[in-house]
Amino acid sequence: MSLKNVKIGFALTGSFCTFEKTIEQMENLVKLGAEVIPIMSYNAYNLDTKFGTSLEHINKIKKITNKDIIHSIQEAETIGPKKITDIMLIAPCSGNTIAKLANGITDTPVAMATKSHLRNQRPVVIAISTNDALSGSAENIGKLLNRRNYYFVPFRQDNPITKPNSLVFDPEYIEKTLNKALEFEQIQPIIL
Repeated sequence: MSLKNVKIGFALTGSFCTFEKTIEQMENLVKLGAEVIPIMSYNAYNLDTKFGTSLEHINKIKKITNKDIIHSIQEAETIGPKKITDIMLIAPCSGNTIAKLANGITDTPVAMATKSHLRNQRPVVIAISTNDALSGSAENIGKLLNRRNYYFVPFRQDNPITKPNSLVFDPEYIEKTLNKALEFEQIQPIIL
């Protein structure tokens, strides 16, 4: 399946260590002809980290997508009613956001964008990146793995020696996962 003209809501949350590779994949999707609608959580939009300043990330994303970034709950709420997105990709998706989605908490732009998008029974793709995936976040990941319209980019342990509970998605699988999710199928294998 081609991603040409597919409207992809591309939401970034605060797992900053994956931003560089994630933004590269955003650029790839645009090159494939997808219409990428950028969305950022409050933290992703506002925090400077050792992985770059918020302004650097914002400017790069705006340049790639040629769009303003949705970064408020009010802006995100219109996604569903206006049918702005065909598919939603949350990359990176932090444990905090996974918990919000699994438990129906809608207090960030990304959580609202996802909730609003789901009202149209369209797929959501999760690109997990969290240090507590195999501990505190495991239950919430399990909930989403078993919930209709949620699909996961294949993931693996980040560093089993120094971060034994951490999982991270493989950015090379984003395009393939989006294609499968548009057919309402989970790409396999999910664990690399």
